[in-house]
Amino acid sequence: MLLTALTVLGMLLATLAFWPLRGSAAGLSFLVGLVLVYLFGGLPAAWRAIVTLWEDRVLDIDLLMVVAAVAAAAVGAPFEGAVLLTLFSVSTTLEQRALGRARHAIEALMALRPETALRKAPDGTVTEIPVADLKVDDIFVLRPGARVPTDAMIVKGRGALDEANITGESMSVTKQKGALIFEATVNLDGVLEAAVTRTIEESTVARMIALVTEAQAAKAPSERFSEWFGQRYTIAVLIGAVVAFAAFNWLGRDWHEALYRAAILLVAASPCAIVISVPAALLSALSAAARGGVLFKGGAALETLAAVDTFAFDKTGTLTTGKASVSTVVALDGNEQEFLSLLAGLEAHSEHHSGAAIRQEAADLGIQPVNVTNVITQPGEGIVGDADGGKLWAGNPRMAARMGAEIEHPALSALAGEAQTVIYFGQDTSVLGAVTLADQARASSRPALAALRDSGVTKILMLTGDRAPVALRIGNELGFHPDEIHADMLPEDKVRMVGELAAKGKVAFVGDGVNDAAALARADVGIAMGAAGSEVALQAADVALLSEDMGQLAEAHRLARRTATIIRQNLVFAMGAMAVLVIGGLFFDLPLPLAVIGHEGGTVLVVLNGLRLLRTPRRRGATREMATTPAI
Repeated sequence: MLLTALTVLGMLLATLAFWPLRGSAAGLSFLVGLVLVYLFGGLPAAWRAIVTLWEDRVLDIDLLMVVAAVAAAAVGAPFEGAVLLTLFSVSTTLEQRALGRARHAIEALMALRPETALRKAPDGTVTEIPVADLKVDDIFVLRPGARVPTDAMIVKGRGALDEANITGESMSVTKQKGALIFEATVNLDGVLEAAVTRTIEESTVARMIALVTEAQAAKAPSERFSEWFGQRYTIAVLIGAVVAFAAFNWLGRDWHEALYRAAILLVAASPCAIVISVPAALLSALSAAARGGVLFKGGAALETLAAVDTFAFDKTGTLTTGKASVSTVVALDGNEQEFLSLLAGLEAHSEHHSGAAIRQEAADLGIQPVNVTNVITQPGEGIVGDADGGKLWAGNPRMAARMGAEIEHPALSALAGEAQTVIYFGQDTSVLGAVTLADQARASSRPALAALRDSGVTKILMLTGDRAPVALRIGNELGFHPDEIHADMLPEDKVRMVGELAAKGKVAFVGDGVNDAAALARADVGIAMGAAGSEVALQAADVALLSEDMGQLAEAHRLARRTATIIRQNLVFAMGAMAVLVIGGLFFDLPLPLAVIGHEGGTVLVVLNGLRLLRTPRRRGATREMATTPAI
């Protein structure tokens, strides 16, 4: 910034020689001005060019500008060379500041982190300590107006939290005992006590910053191509300038004029605008998406999402709230309390949404779960564990078949026809009973699906492990056609279908990142829903939606397509402007200052066009009740 300011000062001093200064004062001002411009505008660019050439073996755009400026000075046009260096220095500074704004937008979250927290000791005393000293399971007190020091779970109290900094949700979210709260969000009312679930080094904000940093470091295909093109094109421009110098000389122009025209060609044909077109748009889009609660793991995911024409959705926890409640309990021996005690003990180790619902039902009835050990999850089937009486299991009919249990019982057969999820429960080869769970579609799901269809997405499917009646009930609510609903699918079935869809076009799979991890990885774009609390989602997916608002998906798809449009606009404009300048330099005696203005102005314009993507995606939402921790 200082070097640019000194370069501009030098340009002003050189300009004063033409007006209003006269005589020796004008000569001195002109000389000092040119020295300042070539010293502070030319030497840094020359040094960058030399370092890049020496370390990376790359001829870059800095070299073109320096060579053109030196050539102008060599033929008696130092002022034109000074104009070039000044505008190049100013435009470079503007580009760096603009791209810095995009690159560092997410780091503004760092400033929102509180420095201290109120830790509550087991004896009830409250002490203010540095946030870095908080450990997992520590209890801290959160007063109204305070920011959450790190990710935690509410253990006492109820309050509304502003999560806009993390999820992009515009409305406050009411939370109570058992709900997750995230670092840097704000407690608007109520006194809360929360237990630390992640230290500050592993918090949601830390993961967001790490993901965005990785995303911005990763090169998208179009960005890699623009860099590859720029490096090779720079060599071609240098060779072309030499050829142009020889051609002009051969056509009868003296070497001063020929060198001057060659310098104009260097400036006019420089690919600055082309090279900067793609990163200007991608960095802006990645930062805007992160502020809106959507994390892309690189520009490649953003570019691919723009080309997606098929979306496949998991149902539970994605299209639905995933907070099912127990609607029916059938204990074959008639002892519902003992039945729920055993089942809740087994589900205490489950991360599935159904497990959370069963645990909540037992807690509401004041039933103490039994101790179950050696618990193993069978994806797409259920869960198995050991208790004093034998091996307990819970799940769907496939789980019962695995255990050799017969579920054909009159009291259970009636449940199979209901449009609800049925969880069968047994011990060894015996069936003890079953519970039914009712889940509800998210309020944001239907509008989001409609927005995707309106945007031109040709195919939208639901892939679920639930029974057909359950899937059809939810699917009908959300506007799916019957042939778009695929039920009773194992995780491997989802992977197979995603693979079949990917063979016909670009496909995105949207899931919650647990049973769907393989399908997320198989899709062209894996999108994890509600990833603020899900480690698996962040690892398996290419895109993470931090809130549970499906509207974010439609916004992300819209942003991806808008980014692709702006990249095309930038490239067409950059190549068109370059063609006009080159033709003007070769055939119409284009002056060097005009070539400089056209070149630098075009570069700044494509950067500014890319920065239009920094506008945060439009958010919609309403206050939501989150009485329990979102299940993974």
